[in-house]
Amino acid sequence: MKRGTCLAVVLVGLCSAAAWALEPAPGADPKAALERLKRLAGDWEGHLMTPDGPPVSVSYAVTSAGSVVMERLAAGTDHEMVSMYHMDGKDLVMTHYCAAGNQPHLRWNPANSSATELVFDFAGGSNMDPAVDGHMHSGKMMLKDDSHIENVWIGYDQGKPAGDKRFILARKKP
Repeated sequence: MKRGTCLAVVLVGLCSAAAWALEPAPGADPKAALERLKRLAGDWEGHLMTPDGPPVSVSYAVTSAGSVVMERLAAGTDHEMVSMYHMDGKDLVMTHYCAAGNQPHLRWNPANSSATELVFDFAGGSNMDPAVDGHMHSGKMMLKDDSHIENVWIGYDQGKPAGDKRFILARKKP
């Protein structure tokens, strides 16, 4: 009888641990992540790679009746790029309209994200062969506070990592 009780206790413990493991990680709500992105609305300025690197400007705007966040990098230049963040069913997704003429599609990764770090993974793309062509393959947005963010976007070329671009940004003061 003791053996049966002990086995029952172990099984209850294992089931409880399994249920805990299946619970969403902190910040794993895609709608909450999109709401956090909406709070970025406005103009940002900063530098590429290091605080004293080349200057960069980024703007975020909420559009399409609040269902999309548009990110514009280097607006008005030959290298202007736009990324659109929105819900696709239960998933938060992003399409990056690159100056290279391709459009990588990324999906938010809740398992590797938190309320202050949003991780995006490659989920396909258009106008490119990801096994050959250079493209943005993944990235992470680190939301330091309401006035400071750091974005790291990882490029791929020939099917392998080809370096990253780190943007250190502060909300532009009016």
